[in-house]
Amino acid sequence: MVKILNVYNKIDSLRERYYKASTGKDALIKLILEAEVAEQVYNSNAIENSTLTLEETEKILLQIDLDRFIIEREFFEAKNLARVVLYIGKKAKEQELTLEVILLLHKMLISNIRDDIAGRFRKNGEYVRVGNYIAPNSKEVAYRLEKMLTEYNAASHENIINRIAKLHLTFEHIHPFVDGNGRIGRVINNYLLIREGFVPINIKFIDRQKYYEAFKEFDKKGRTLIMEEIVGRALTNSYHKRLAYLEDKEIMTLVDYAKNNKFSHSNLINKAGRQTIEAFLERNVWKIGITHSR
Repeated sequence: MVKILNVYNKIDSLRERYYKASTGKDALIKLILEAEVAEQVYNSNAIENSTLTLEETEKILLQIDLDRFIIEREFFEAKNLARVVLYIGKKAKEQELTLEVILLLHKMLISNIRDDIAGRFRKNGEYVRVGNYIAPNSKEVAYRLEKMLTEYNAASHENIINRIAKLHLTFEHIHPFVDGNGRIGRVINNYLLIREGFVPINIKFIDRQKYYEAFKEFDKKGRTLIMEEIVGRALTNSYHKRLAYLEDKEIMTLVDYAKNNKFSHSNLINKAGRQTIEAFLERNVWKIGITHSR
């Protein structure tokens, strides 16, 4: 509990720094958001077993031909999710998250992939299974989602990490759609974070195993601790990255930082993974922002 409280306090401190550093830098913030769309898309799709690399995802978004054949579904998964990510960046602050908004996001995501299920919840007789877990009956979907949103809004006094973790686990437990539940769930996380004045997070493919463990913990024990840790680290990482740019720091790889200061690279990687230093992952490379004395 003490560890989680420390993360909560750290996020509050980083958020305050971010607000101060971002004043008058809307253009830079926009560039940062645009630059990380491909990473958002790559990681979220990779968690769902897409074969696309980050570089291939970037090429698709830039309309550059790939060096290999990919199935049409993977092409639209990349294009559609990028469209959704950009959409929520603009719309989240304007509109409360409702079932109608969730359906719109799903329609944008699944169009040209499965038009027969795009923009609608599971119908009677449509069941989904994830591993050994079978999602609730489709008749319960709308009620459970309304309850999920009501409980999230009623807990506005609680810490954002706890609220996002619980909502995300609950959404995936409901599994309201025939397809696209994971991607929409992660999009919803960012919709709510942006709406409440936080920065978006990127749950990384390299953390997939731990991410799955969080769902097992919730399904078996009703606990949210693992997901809170994942959300907390992702949010910390996102603030570290933005502050490195907004506070005009020199950005270098952790490898170079270790060499320049004669530190143990493995030790720094360990600290970066735990987010006890202000390092961040960018294009799957650990980096850090350095402030030089003037």
